[in-house]
Amino acid sequence: MSIAPSRQSLAATAPVVSTTVTSGVPLLDVQRQYQAIRGEIAAAVTRVCDSGRFILGPDCEQLETALAAYCQVPHGVACASGSDALLLALMAYGIGPGDEVLMPSYTFFATASAAWRLGAKPVFVDIEPATFNIDPKHLERSITSATKAIVPVHLFGQCAAMREIVAIAKKRQIPIIEDAAQAVGAELDGRRAGSWGEIGCLSFYPTKNLGGFGDGGLLTVKDQALAGRLKLLRGHGMEPRYYHHVVGINSRLDSLQAAVLNVKLPYLDDWTAARQTNARLYGELFAECGLDRILGLPKEAANSRHVWNQYVIRVPDGRRDALRAHLAQQKIGTEIYYPVSLHRQECFSSLGYGPGSLPHSEQAANETIALPIFPELSPAELRTVVHGIAAFFGVSRHAGANRPHL
Repeated sequence: MSIAPSRQSLAATAPVVSTTVTSGVPLLDVQRQYQAIRGEIAAAVTRVCDSGRFILGPDCEQLETALAAYCQVPHGVACASGSDALLLALMAYGIGPGDEVLMPSYTFFATASAAWRLGAKPVFVDIEPATFNIDPKHLERSITSATKAIVPVHLFGQCAAMREIVAIAKKRQIPIIEDAAQAVGAELDGRRAGSWGEIGCLSFYPTKNLGGFGDGGLLTVKDQALAGRLKLLRGHGMEPRYYHHVVGINSRLDSLQAAVLNVKLPYLDDWTAARQTNARLYGELFAECGLDRILGLPKEAANSRHVWNQYVIRVPDGRRDALRAHLAQQKIGTEIYYPVSLHRQECFSSLGYGPGSLPHSEQAANETIALPIFPELSPAELRTVVHGIAAFFGVSRHAGANRPHL
């Protein structure tokens, strides 16, 4: 399921990029996307300003409806951030002290902090090396009588092994809360991220595929009563005004953010297609110079739609940090997602995870590096990135190539 662009294609409106690159390549350049749609953004923001409805106004309701449809669920509940979405989801199930929440260790901190803030215990699960997503076999072995929720993360834009995870959860009657912060529009077997579990959690942080002009989040929900509870919790548990049935939090989405996201959503599939094209070109370029035999390149699972929030490679033999320093000298942007797995973070030391307890997560933390993948990159910029990596490894640009276009 997708939303077809209702406006002029970005292919016709995007700024022209030179075929040669002399000033490096940024990890992300949000200005390129903004400049292509700035007129629409300005009009949407002005409309909100003129309306005076700045919190959970009509623009928020429009976004909730549109994104619920996009994610193939009946209900959407907007909130202040992806982190709050995770927190609200756990609150809706009454999770607290004495409860355990299963999640991968190789992910962003918010996945674990949501459980910790409620007094629950994060139980960290190792990942599948090929996809960086939670390993269902390790997940099943980690379930105890105290397990009250499973939080799979669709990391870097690819769905976790949800068929297996859903089967495990159903057998034990444990709710699934999907962390889909990096995976809006990702699919497995034609089903969208956020439609597999009871709740899905999206983020609109500016680096996301659907990024706002600040923080923002949304929960995708199947059950109407559960959606109503989430709406109650996001607004201090208040309904009607000044009557509080439960203790909630203040996590309301700004109408300005919703207005920006409503402009962007019809373009999302075009931007996803551009990310997919960039990922394919990376694969071709790495293969042409033989770097595919040196690096661990990302893999797309069968029957899936990878939306490539990040393009993450593995650098073996302890050379990751040196490669990153080399690329920085070439003004090529990179990032490490994530240098320390959650089970080894100092703040969770009381949980007792020692070195080597989750070996695949720890290996990923030591080897991975993210390369530029945003939609507006030019082929010349992608070649610049691959040239820089080839130079670091002393590899000829045309080694193993069938055609000399690297």
